[in-house]
Amino acid sequence: MENNKVLETIGLTKYFYDPVKFKVLTSIDLSIDHGEFVSIVGKSGCGKSTLLYLLSTMDTDYEGQILIHNELVTGKADKVLAQIRNENIGFVFQFHYLLIEYNVLRNVMLPGMKLAKYSEQELEHRALEHLKILGMEDQALKMPNQLSGGQKQRVAIARALINDPLIIMGDEPTGNLDKRNSDLVFDIFRELTVEKKQTLLIVTHDTDFANKTNRIITMEDGRIVS
Repeated sequence: MENNKVLETIGLTKYFYDPVKFKVLTSIDLSIDHGEFVSIVGKSGCGKSTLLYLLSTMDTDYEGQILIHNELVTGKADKVLAQIRNENIGFVFQFHYLLIEYNVLRNVMLPGMKLAKYSEQELEHRALEHLKILGMEDQALKMPNQLSGGQKQRVAIARALINDPLIIMGDEPTGNLDKRNSDLVFDIFRELTVEKKQTLLIVTHDTDFANKTNRIITMEDGRIVS
C-alpha cells in the first residue's frame, strides 16, 4: 500500500561548510512505514543526529527530497514546516528540555497549545491521559526539578504524544538514563507501537535498545550501510 509510508527520503545529501566544504550525508534513501519501530545506529560522527535533524524539518539546507506522509516537504516555507512539524512529529531528546517554570501537566500541554487544535480543557484531559499511560499522573502538578531523570524523560514522552503525531523521533532518548530507566523507556515505546500503532524513529548508541526494535538502520560515514 502506497499510503502506508510515514516518512521517505530520496537522495538526501548534506554538506557542512566549516571551515571547508565537507559532505556529511551522502544519497540517503530510506522509508519508514506506519507503525514501524526503527532505530538508527552507527559510530559518533557518522551523521545519525544530522539525519534526524533533517528529517525533523528543522534543518532545510540539504539536497534531495523528504516526504512526510507522501507529501513533499522539501522547499516549503519555514512557517508551513513549523505547522507540519507540530502536527506530525513528536520529539524526545537525550535531555528532556522541560520548561522549569511550568509544572509537569503544563509542560505536556505546551505543544498542543501551540497547535491549538483542542480547547485548553480538552488538552488538559489529554495530557493527564498520556501521563496516566506513563504512570506519571500522580506527578502532574509537580515542577520538573522535583522529578528524577527517568521521570522527566517519561514526561517528555507524554509531551511528544500530545498532538497524536504521525511519528515520534528520538535522539538518544535513553542516553542519560541508567539501565532500569532505559528499559522502562524502551517498554513504553514498544507498547506505543503495539497498542497505538505509533511510528518511532530512534537514534541510539545503545545496542541492547536497537536490537529490540523492529528494524535497525546502520550508518557509516554519512551513508546507510544496512
